[in-house]
Amino acid sequence: MNFDLLSRFHGVIPAGGVGTRLWPLSRASAPKFLHDLTGSGSTLIRATYDRLVPLAGERIMVVTGRAHRGAVVSQLPEICHEDLVLEPEPRDSAAAIGLAAAILYRRDPNVIMGSFAADQVIEPVEVFQATLREAIYTAATGKIVTLGIHPTQPSSGFGYIQSGEPLQIPNAPTARSVIQFVEKPDEDTARKYLATGGFLWNAGMFVAPVGLLLKHLEINEPELYDGLMKIADAWDTEQRDTVLGEVWPGLPKIAIDYAVAEPAAQAGDVAVVPGIFNWDDVGDFAAIGRLNKGSAEQGIINLGGEAVRVYADNATGVVYSDRPRVVALVGIEDVVVVDTADALLVTTKEHAQKVKQTVEALKADGEHEVL
Repeated sequence: MNFDLLSRFHGVIPAGGVGTRLWPLSRASAPKFLHDLTGSGSTLIRATYDRLVPLAGERIMVVTGRAHRGAVVSQLPEICHEDLVLEPEPRDSAAAIGLAAAILYRRDPNVIMGSFAADQVIEPVEVFQATLREAIYTAATGKIVTLGIHPTQPSSGFGYIQSGEPLQIPNAPTARSVIQFVEKPDEDTARKYLATGGFLWNAGMFVAPVGLLLKHLEINEPELYDGLMKIADAWDTEQRDTVLGEVWPGLPKIAIDYAVAEPAAQAGDVAVVPGIFNWDDVGDFAAIGRLNKGSAEQGIINLGGEAVRVYADNATGVVYSDRPRVVALVGIEDVVVVDTADALLVTTKEHAQKVKQTVEALKADGEHEVL
């Protein structure tokens, strides 16, 4: 890759979201990106950082909540103070990614940034990096680029990207125009998308010149844009915390898709590079079952480590405990057992998506201490 172009690239890792479908393993105080959920020996955020280093070097920024500062610094000791953006409270993805873009723009308006969520599992890493290189070349031509994922099933759980004509960009042979972003469809519609072809999952991975991203943010969300630029102006000064505390709580809450990606696509400023790598957002305990197949012993995936001794008799599933104990499973298939100091979850992989409803019910009942 052209060295000058590569030197403009900065990685951004938004590390937010609680991952409610993985409760009580994933909590507000310890969300899923801080855990090793794949048996790789690396937490999700650490793996995300390591994927970006070959292209971004030390030019990587993390945006996360104040409560996670200690854990993030512990897992990513390379991150310097200036590149650790701590949100006083969640304000959705447009504020998080937009602030990173604004800070980088104030430092160097020629930066090309790539935003990659901290809680996704991607392999092979080399294929992802080759796709990212194409995205950087494409972004350098003046495009907001999304990395689209080839659908493996007619899922109604993801938004879709409808791709158009090839863009004929040197060093980015697979880059295409984007016709539109499509909201999460029902299963029948998703099945039609797969049959038609040209539809990719929207995994929320964006690569863009920071100036172009901010231009669309200013057009579509001027109040949010103005607030983020105020914070960015103070970021590398002693006024950082004061201005952040004053401005951040009043910022509009909106997703980056609505604030930037969808209107930019309508303006013809969005491209897509299809990713042929394996991708999983580890949305529930069934996903953990898929991702840990190689480490399963006797049909049981043990997320608790060696201290948790699992005895299985004609049983399969996922087990986690945060204390040394024996967990015995007898005659039960695809069970999920998550045992923590203050909460116990027992369900099955088939009902893994319903854990989110349990969390919502607990919140409604005021059981905030276990969330």
